[in-house]
Amino acid sequence: MESVIAYFETIPSLHRSILLVGGLGLFWILEGSFSLVDFNYKKWHHALPNLFFTATTVVINFLLAFLLLQTSDWTLQTEFGLLYWLPEMPLWLEVLMGIASLDLIGAYLPHWTEHRIKPLWMIHLVHHSDHHVDTTTANRHHPLESFVRFAFTLFGVFIIGAHIGIVMLYQSLSLIATQFNHANIKLPKKLDLYLSYLLVSPDMHKTHHHYRLPYTDANFGNIFSIWDRLFGTYLPFDREKLVYGVDVFYDEVANGKIDILLKRPFQPYSKPTLTPKTER
Repeated sequence: MESVIAYFETIPSLHRSILLVGGLGLFWILEGSFSLVDFNYKKWHHALPNLFFTATTVVINFLLAFLLLQTSDWTLQTEFGLLYWLPEMPLWLEVLMGIASLDLIGAYLPHWTEHRIKPLWMIHLVHHSDHHVDTTTANRHHPLESFVRFAFTLFGVFIIGAHIGIVMLYQSLSLIATQFNHANIKLPKKLDLYLSYLLVSPDMHKTHHHYRLPYTDANFGNIFSIWDRLFGTYLPFDREKLVYGVDVFYDEVANGKIDILLKRPFQPYSKPTLTPKTER
């Protein structure tokens, strides 16, 4: 475990790029053989806006990464944060607690918040407006959302007192997890269900991309599913009934154009509708 943390403490940018591109490539290939939905679309054409927003996310996170390092170093020097206040523990347990805590504060919490605050929802809407959810959807985030999520992650590093090696390991796992649970792949239903007791499985997260409430406001987790189960935001749904997108912004052509998506946060808010109980 020490060697793993030492590696991620100084992980080269090239290796992080390989994780990003390699993960996309792997799940892209798997989608061709184990598709959940047989999309009638031009895959590369659909991917272009998603890859654009992936690139903006990468650039913003790269430019702000020094803040993570400085914050982590400060907590180390001052022994500030949850991991320093708890009794001494084995390294593997410290790493597990650090990753789980960052997943809660840096992923679940901002995601939940974005669905509760209208201006943040309009920013997050760029992610939800994809009508063909696949692995490229994973990092389809408006640049403003990249700043929002980074702020939560930075706060998590501060309050947890996470070593920079744990932070980089968490970010790498988070990247692979989101590519996996967005991928248009179909696991055996029982396997997906059993997996979802601990981790966010593809079926579990696809429910979150259903076009209507209450499912849009459920299943916020990224790596661990325990947060949704603990805080009562978990909802199951039949994957055969999924409809992707958002009901009140359902223009598929517009939702595939980068210029329109960049302006989406500044459009008037429309109140979503609730799925009738007879359709659940």
